[in-house]
Amino acid sequence: MNDPVQNVAEARDVTSQADRPASKRRLLFLIMVVGLIAAAIIRSSITTSLDSFTYDEAYHIGAGAVHIRTGDFRLNPEQPPLTKLWVGAYVSLLGYETSPLRAFADKEDERKFVEIDAYEKNDPFVLQTRARAAMFGLNGLLLFLFGLAVWRVFGDLAALGSVAFLAIDPTIAAHMPVVMTDLPVALASGIAILMAAHSFRTWRVLDLVLAALAVGLALSAKHSGIITLIAVAIIGAVIALAFARGARLSERFRRLGSVGAVVLGGIIVLWAFYGFQFRETPGTTEETFNRPLAVKISDVRSTTYRTALTAASVAYIFPRAYTWGMADTIRAGVEGRAIQVRAFGTSYYAKAPIYFFPGVIAAKLPIGLLALSLLGAVFLIARKLPGDWLIPFLCVTAFSALFLFFLMRGSSYAGVRHALPLYPFMAILGGFAIARAVRMQSLVLRSSVGLLLLVAAVSAVPQMRPWEYFNEVAGGSENAYLYFNDEGVDLSQRIGEVADYYHRELKPSGEIPFIAYFSNSTDRKARGMDWVGRVFERDAPRFEPEIVTGTFFIGANELGETKWW
Repeated sequence: MNDPVQNVAEARDVTSQADRPASKRRLLFLIMVVGLIAAAIIRSSITTSLDSFTYDEAYHIGAGAVHIRTGDFRLNPEQPPLTKLWVGAYVSLLGYETSPLRAFADKEDERKFVEIDAYEKNDPFVLQTRARAAMFGLNGLLLFLFGLAVWRVFGDLAALGSVAFLAIDPTIAAHMPVVMTDLPVALASGIAILMAAHSFRTWRVLDLVLAALAVGLALSAKHSGIITLIAVAIIGAVIALAFARGARLSERFRRLGSVGAVVLGGIIVLWAFYGFQFRETPGTTEETFNRPLAVKISDVRSTTYRTALTAASVAYIFPRAYTWGMADTIRAGVEGRAIQVRAFGTSYYAKAPIYFFPGVIAAKLPIGLLALSLLGAVFLIARKLPGDWLIPFLCVTAFSALFLFFLMRGSSYAGVRHALPLYPFMAILGGFAIARAVRMQSLVLRSSVGLLLLVAAVSAVPQMRPWEYFNEVAGGSENAYLYFNDEGVDLSQRIGEVADYYHRELKPSGEIPFIAYFSNSTDRKARGMDWVGRVFERDAPRFEPEIVTGTFFIGANELGETKWW
C-alpha cells in the first residue's frame, strides 16, 4: 500500500522543484531591474554633473526642511509634499539650518525668506550635492516600483523593457537628480494606473490597498495627480459596471464600492503626508499663507474651477495647503501663464497649438525609442501580444488620453517636463516590443529591436546636459534652440558657467555684465556675481545711451525670433 505521508512528501518535493525555476527567474528579474536603475543613476550623475540648481530647487528644499522641522506647510504650498519631505528630511538630518517662521506679504517675500536660508545660512553647493543624492534615491525607488508594477501586470520581459526604455531616455536622466515634482508624479501615476488596473481585475483586498497607496503617492507628488485620481475613478467604475459579465447587480455595486474605497484610500494617504492636519500651521486656526485662500481661489477665472475649489475647502476634502496649491496650479498651469513660447519654429503667446505636447515628446525622445514604441503599438493592434494585456493597457491609454486632454487645454511654458506622465505609456509600448522580440525566435525581429535600442543609446546616453537633448529630426541639442523655447530647453542650469566666466574674464577688469539669462538672483549673489541692474542708482546711466554696449549673457533659446523682437 502507498504511504500517505510519503505521497505528501513527494508531492511537496515536486512542487518545490517546479517553484525553483520561477524563483530563480524572479531573482534574475530583480537583479536586472536594480542593475538597470543603478546604471541609469550613474549615467545621470555623470551627464548632469555640470548642471546648476534649476530655478526653484532651493525653494523646494528649504520649504521641505521647514515642513520636517515644524510640521508647518505654509511655505511653497503650490507643490505637494512628497518630494519636499523626502529631500527636507535628508538635508535636515545633515544639519540644514532654518530661520524662525514669520508672516509673509506675498510670494516674493516668502521665496526670498526660504532662499536666504538655502543660499546664505547653508552652503548651496554642498546642499545641491546632498539634494541630488536624495533625489536619486527617490526617483530610483519610484522607478523600481514602476518596474514591479509593469511586471505584475505584463510580466518580467515587458517590465525589463519598460525600465530599460526609461533608463536610456535623456529627459528622464535629466530629471532624476532635480528637486522637482515632474518625474515623481510621472512614475507614481504610472504605478497607480497599473496597480488600479490589476486590482480591478482581481478585486482582492491586498491589490486594492496597494492601488490606493499608489494613488495617494501620485496625489502627494504633484497636483496633476488629481488627474490620476479621476482616471482611476472613471476606469474603475467602467470596469465594475460594464465589464462584469454575468455578475449580479449587487456584485457590480460591491465592486463599485471597492473603486470608491481605492479613491478614498488615496485621499487618506495624501492627508497622511500632511500629518492629518487640515490647517497649514499647527496650533492656530488663522491662515498663514502669503495670500489668503479665498483670494487665491478668486484669482482663478473659471467659474467651474472656483466652485470646485471652494467646495473642496468647505468640505475639508483636502488639506488647506493642498487646495491653495491646486488653485495656484489651475491659474498658472491650466488657464495659462502669460509666457511666450517658441514651438516648431513659431512663437506663441502663453499657449502653443494643441499638437505641441505630442510634438515635443516626439522631438525629445531618441528616434530609436520612438520607433520602439511604435513597433510595440503595431504588435498590440495586430494582436501579437497576450490577450490579457489588452484591458490593462487600455487603462493606461485612457489615463494618458485624459492627461493629454488637460495638457492641450493648459499652458505650454514648461514644455516636456509637464508631459512626463505620458512617458510610462511610451515606455510600456517599448517594453511590449522588447518582450515580443525576446519571445519570438525571429532573428530579424530580435536584430531590429536590438538595433533600435543601440541607436537610441548611442544618440542619448553620451549626451552631457540631457535636459537640453533633442533628437536629430528636431535639430539635435546644437540647433533645437532655433525651434523651441520653453522650460524643457533650459531652466537656468548653466548659471554656474556664467559665474565662472564672470570671475575669470570680467571681474578682474571691473566689467559688470548685463544678464538676460533666466536665472535666480539669489543664486547669482551666492556665486559672488555682480550685474547691471543689481544696484539701480549705480547702473541707471548704463541704460541711457541709444546704443547700449557691454557684455551680455543670454540663453541661446532666447535668441530665436519672438513676437516682439
